[in-house]
Amino acid sequence: MSTSTPPTAPASLRTGVCVVGGGPAGLMTGYLLARQGVEVTVLEKHPDFHRDFRGDTIHPSTLELLGELGLLEEFLALPHDEMRRAEVSFGGRRRTIADLSRLPTRCRFMVFVPQWDFLDFLAREAEALPTFTLLREAEVTGLITELVGPGQAGHRVTGVRARTPRGDLRITSRLVIGADGRSSLLRAATGLPLRTTGAPIDVLWMRIAKQPDEDLPLFTGGAGVLVLIDRGEYWQAAFVVPHGTIHAIRERGIGFLHRRLALARPELEERVRALAWDDVHPLEVRVDHLRRWHVPGLLCIGDAAHAMSPAGGVGINLAIQDAVATARILGPVLAPSPSTWRAPRTPSSRELDAVRRRRLWPALVTQRIQAGVVAGAFPRTLDEVATGEPLALRVVSALPFMRHVVGRFIGVGVRPEHATRIVGRKP
Repeated sequence: MSTSTPPTAPASLRTGVCVVGGGPAGLMTGYLLARQGVEVTVLEKHPDFHRDFRGDTIHPSTLELLGELGLLEEFLALPHDEMRRAEVSFGGRRRTIADLSRLPTRCRFMVFVPQWDFLDFLAREAEALPTFTLLREAEVTGLITELVGPGQAGHRVTGVRARTPRGDLRITSRLVIGADGRSSLLRAATGLPLRTTGAPIDVLWMRIAKQPDEDLPLFTGGAGVLVLIDRGEYWQAAFVVPHGTIHAIRERGIGFLHRRLALARPELEERVRALAWDDVHPLEVRVDHLRRWHVPGLLCIGDAAHAMSPAGGVGINLAIQDAVATARILGPVLAPSPSTWRAPRTPSSRELDAVRRRRLWPALVTQRIQAGVVAGAFPRTLDEVATGEPLALRVVSALPFMRHVVGRFIGVGVRPEHATRIVGRKP
């Protein structure tokens, strides 16, 4: 007679807030809540943050936030590059399109730093707090809910199930925060209503070898749009193409991509010939937003709530602004208050919706401005070469003060959030 070993029950963990996703929104939310004394567990499905071709621009609004938190000096000690003006080249003419010199911030420049360095920095600061825990290699597989009323609307999220190298894990909490990106599992599991507004572009990411002391503009238009981020030994390049054409480019062959890249920047011709398809990382751009960001016990923020276009590189900073608003609005509800004997509790539906009411319209305004700036800046077909300057560039050229307007939009954005009202100090 054979016997079988009964399955081992999953390990369990209880925490105050469970944040799913260790990106900028998730780590910043966890850090800010932990500074207020909230017990927070952040789940990151990868063992580290080292993934290339992610948002690497830290804008002045985020630098201002780091200053308010007492973290700026340590952050700027990391290896980084600074940009005070954004230059574009279109039709062979190089122009300044954004000037950050008049921003009302302590840092009037953008910082280029690999996102993994930024996330490692945030994680180190957060893990110094006694109420913060980061669980790596913890991949969420589903939600835990309980029935609190009649019908489907009577269910409340009380935690998540996760898969780890040590076995399955069951995590319960007063609140789950979905910061798991534009392909959010939590968003899909809750069926929150999503509105897709479409995107005019897709992006092909790649590395291109860089010559010593080579100086090329950030943005080149004409035969597609080529964005070049200086990584010291190489250019981190984003080739922007019309939406839905990535498959057609692959069908035409790698030689077609070589020719288009060389047409955009002739000085790169010899180097781009070394690229193979394995060196090219496609990003199909999505622009969307949730009409509602929460269900009882769960809130989505960042890309999980509003996927952004990569135009202007503002997505990472919008996600961080969401994190600040979330911590400011919900921290007082989730944190214990020894002076008043108030116990932490699960935020109400109205309190959760306050985050959406605060952050949705800045996201929508930013998406619309991004779409307006992108319009006319890239060819509408694979074979077209744009010869004239797009309208936005002509306006900025004709009205020099617009460089500062564009600089403010990129550097500070719409409705920047501040940490001055968040309780807690750096240890």
